[in-house]
Amino acid sequence: MDQQRASFRAMQEGTAEDWNLISSHFRSFARELPDRIMTHLKLLDGDFGGFPIDRLEHSLQTATRAHRDGRDEEYVVCALLHDIGDTLGSFNHPDIAAAILKPFVSEENLWMVEKHGVFQGYYFFHHLGMDRHLRDQFKDHPLYQRTAEFCALYDATAFDPDYESEPLEFFEPMMRRVFARPRQSVYKTERVAS
Repeated sequence: MDQQRASFRAMQEGTAEDWNLISSHFRSFARELPDRIMTHLKLLDGDFGGFPIDRLEHSLQTATRAHRDGRDEEYVVCALLHDIGDTLGSFNHPDIAAAILKPFVSEENLWMVEKHGVFQGYYFFHHLGMDRHLRDQFKDHPLYQRTAEFCALYDATAFDPDYESEPLEFFEPMMRRVFARPRQSVYKTERVAS
């Protein structure tokens, strides 16, 4: 069966009917976001990249540690997804994770995910001839300590082959709740003064 589609060839030709049709399709597509995220997380399975555990297990360990430490669901989901960008953003993976999370999480959790890469560098940049103190450019930021703590307690410690993580399915209901509805729009609108 052919789906109904908009009739324009360029956006400038679109009508209200076209955009209502597109909007109706978007709603169902958006509801499937958690399914697509789960599929993408599974791509991390078996990808070791030289680490002691694969990237999926690292994500599960990070989230499990945060959960067992009593962090709220949003924080735990951020811990689960913090490295989801590894496959598509090898040079900027925190930006990919932050872009996925941005409409759904608090500014505090978003900043933590977005900056975790430079904060995590404290533990290894010096071994690569880089400045391990790059995170100090943010030392006066109110979320500096929160992000340093995320790395110290959960991210940097989550490479243990003997750690018993919760399975991915354990986190799925949490993720579905966090992604159920955007908290904020990524499109900021301003009123035009008349």
